[in-house]
Amino acid sequence: MERTWYFKSVLLGEGAVGKTSIRRNYMREGFKSTHIPTLGVDFSKKLIDFYGEIVQFIIWDLAGQPSFERVRKHYYQGCQSLILVYSVVDRDSFDNSLRWLTEAYKHIGELPPTAIVANKIDLRPSTEPSSVVTTQEGLKFANDIKEKLKFPLVFKETSALTGENIEETFTELLRLMIVRAEEAPT
Repeated sequence: MERTWYFKSVLLGEGAVGKTSIRRNYMREGFKSTHIPTLGVDFSKKLIDFYGEIVQFIIWDLAGQPSFERVRKHYYQGCQSLILVYSVVDRDSFDNSLRWLTEAYKHIGELPPTAIVANKIDLRPSTEPSSVVTTQEGLKFANDIKEKLKFPLVFKETSALTGENIEETFTELLRLMIVRAEEAPT
């Protein structure tokens, strides 16, 4: 018998790192080359046949600008996963990643399964090397967080423009959420 899972995920990270573009790519809504900041929050819903189980997946896309911090706290409630995004061509967005996990923890307590997404890998070759976040730096950050906090985590490098690793990121995150849900006491 098929089960239906209901999962809420929250996209978080600095402004202009590609959170909305990642969501749009996953939802098959196409890429927009102009940046229009998310105001407060936006969300999408997707129905997925996930290896024979039905998943209703709701993705909340939180504004990354500091002025929306007071609003964001309400949208963390009830989430089953986080998608933390930074840009590989914006060192500040990487350096602020821990702050985003801290904000989530402050509002929900124990962190749920999380995807750390290093986005904009298509821009690496054309960016000044001193500004680029390397794969090794991203992996070290993800492994340090996973080891220290002991929660399910996946690290992926993506391009919302080309779609590279977008589907794989969400597939792995959904798998982690289902495993967590199956382990939970009923």
